[in-house]
Amino acid sequence: MTRHPTPAEARNALEAERTITLNRIDAMSAEFEEIVAGSVDSNADDEHDPEGSTIAFERAKTAALLQEARANLEELDLAGRRLDTGDYWTCVRCGGPIAAARLMARPATRTCISCASAAPSAQTI
Repeated sequence: MTRHPTPAEARNALEAERTITLNRIDAMSAEFEEIVAGSVDSNADDEHDPEGSTIAFERAKTAALLQEARANLEELDLAGRRLDTGDYWTCVRCGGPIAAARLMARPATRTCISCASAAPSAQTI
């Protein structure tokens, strides 16, 4: 059986994931601004371009990925607060323990694997 991460190990995992997520947000924000700036002066008829995706599609895709990364950042911050209060190792749904392997794989998780499996449509990172 794998032991739970210590508070310091959990904090390090959360901080590492947070750094990766912040870098992703920065990169996607720059990409989004580039797409918008590139389309401002363009008279391209991208809606009828047979060569590939449209500017609108690329903008929407990047915006969705950016929103997802920001939501992940919020989950990481929430996990940090749960660590501060001692609730990090406890499932928010059933109150049972969250397996160490799950916490190591998904540092921001809030649910045990049973609860996550039982409600696939719910956001249960």
